[in-house]
Amino acid sequence: MAGLGVFEVNDANFDEEVLRSEQPVLVDFWAVWCGPCKAIAPIVDGVAQNYAGKLKVAKVNVDENGATPSRYGIRGIPALLFFKDGKVADQIVGYVPKDVIEAKIQRLLA
Repeated sequence: MAGLGVFEVNDANFDEEVLRSEQPVLVDFWAVWCGPCKAIAPIVDGVAQNYAGKLKVAKVNVDENGATPSRYGIRGIPALLFFKDGKVADQIVGYVPKDVIEAKIQRLLA
């Protein structure tokens, strides 16, 4: 379910790809059966294209990777976590419009 410019991460490579990233990272926690996850996916894909080179965008399938979601207390999906310098800088739970996500990205990159 990863679009152009979006990469899948898992429990094994999460630290390397997200926490040690030189760029800020938006991580989308999702599942195949989740309707709101499917609804927000095109927005997340668009963000990946619009911010290519400034922001990494990753997806974690919560059904295939249990350790990472529990490590970050993910209880509802979709959950978008914004990482900067290896730490959670912000988060969104549930479906939100694109402008809400864009506003958080602008703050993250400022």
